[in-house]
Amino acid sequence: MNPLWTLVPPLLVIPFIIFFGERHRNLREASIIIAGLALLAINDRIYSAVINGEVVESGSLSILANFSLRLSAEPMGVMFGLLASFLWVVTTVYSIGYMRGHNEQNQTRFYVCFALAIACVMAAAYADNLLTLFVAYEAITLSTFPLVTHAGNDASRKAGRLYLLLLMCGSIGLFLPAIIWIATAAGTLDFRAGGILADAGLSKTSLTILLALCVFGVGKAAVMPMHRWLPAAMVAPTPVSALLHAVAVVKTGVFTILKLITYTFGIDLVSTTGASDYVLPVVAFTVIASSLIAFTKDNLKARLAYSTISQLSYIVMAALLATTMSVMGGALHIVMHAFGKITLFFCAGAIMVSLHKKNISELDGMGKRMPITMACFFIGALGIIGLPPASGMWSKLLIAGGSLESGNAIWIGVLMLSTLLNIAYLLPIPLRAFFKPAAQPQPEGWSEAPVPSLWAIAVTATCCVLLFLFPHPLMNLLGLIEWR
Repeated sequence: MNPLWTLVPPLLVIPFIIFFGERHRNLREASIIIAGLALLAINDRIYSAVINGEVVESGSLSILANFSLRLSAEPMGVMFGLLASFLWVVTTVYSIGYMRGHNEQNQTRFYVCFALAIACVMAAAYADNLLTLFVAYEAITLSTFPLVTHAGNDASRKAGRLYLLLLMCGSIGLFLPAIIWIATAAGTLDFRAGGILADAGLSKTSLTILLALCVFGVGKAAVMPMHRWLPAAMVAPTPVSALLHAVAVVKTGVFTILKLITYTFGIDLVSTTGASDYVLPVVAFTVIASSLIAFTKDNLKARLAYSTISQLSYIVMAALLATTMSVMGGALHIVMHAFGKITLFFCAGAIMVSLHKKNISELDGMGKRMPITMACFFIGALGIIGLPPASGMWSKLLIAGGSLESGNAIWIGVLMLSTLLNIAYLLPIPLRAFFKPAAQPQPEGWSEAPVPSLWAIAVTATCCVLLFLFPHPLMNLLGLIEWR
């Protein structure tokens, strides 16, 4: 199975989306779902091949000397590819209900850009070297920009400018120089087990600077102060927020950090030199500060946005701890957080479509009108917090174990404090919806979201529980990572 096949369904469906357009929107959206299922099947074939020890790779497109564009499958990439392809299908179904229920304009453009972004995510997931990953990373930024500015009003245009400014300036001004430095020092940009910088002769100071350029240059990981684009982008429609937070953008950021630590720097080099000692406190500050900011936000999507910033830094922290357990925990948290957070954003969009409410203070007593949605919100919140029976528990335990393995238990304290803050800013939302009386008399009966959106919410919430009960397929896949 050639990983290039993962680019075919999302790119091939784009002409069909344009052809069907608004006149035949049922056919338009059916073609996207078919393409999503085809992509999921291709990723499943690649998963089976990797589990069975087969080599899955594409040919090379030479760019300059030893540097080329190339795709290959390794465990973290396969996991990311499966996640993105599955959530593409679910988000499309959700979007059918949301975009129609909210009477959104330019729906064809939305679906085209979404498909293009998924193709770029596939290229990032299966990137065989840092050059390929950088090209895919930049393509994701450009393909999602029209989604951030989808509404076409002043607020969305302002958010779009900030989105491009921070992400492009970070990647071109910090990440690209780091890539050039790596290429010069190591003579290659290939991803290799154990990393490529161990024999480059770089001092601890040089490694620390290089690592900082990567962490802050990968703005999609949203480490402070490179985080402001993320809450600003919440002016976009909820399906776009779900794309940003769970499927494509931010997950590509933290996935890039994990790949760099594992296959470019190497966990042994980072841990023995202490190259991450000065960056880890900034990441820990991001975890706590963004949780505290989330606690102050009454707007539901804004609270979820700052929650995402905190959760992303869990993964960056896991990478910088540079132990096998922490990196596996970080990789697993990509999936666990994705399902929990996409459930919460789906619920926020459902509340907007059905009740036209944006603020948490307006949700008192709304559990009677939207019982399924608020029950799913509760499950998604448990997933983010890391409490049974939802999935986030396993990844957080692995990250905590990685902190012990690194010999510095202080980072467990950061995780524990952040978890308490997660409880404080997430659990009151469904509790007040179910148990606090509404400020004004409410109409009788349910006011749930349109059926497609409700189906998508139920699927992602169910996955939160299933991943708690059956984490073994992902753990077995991550167990195949070659560390050295």
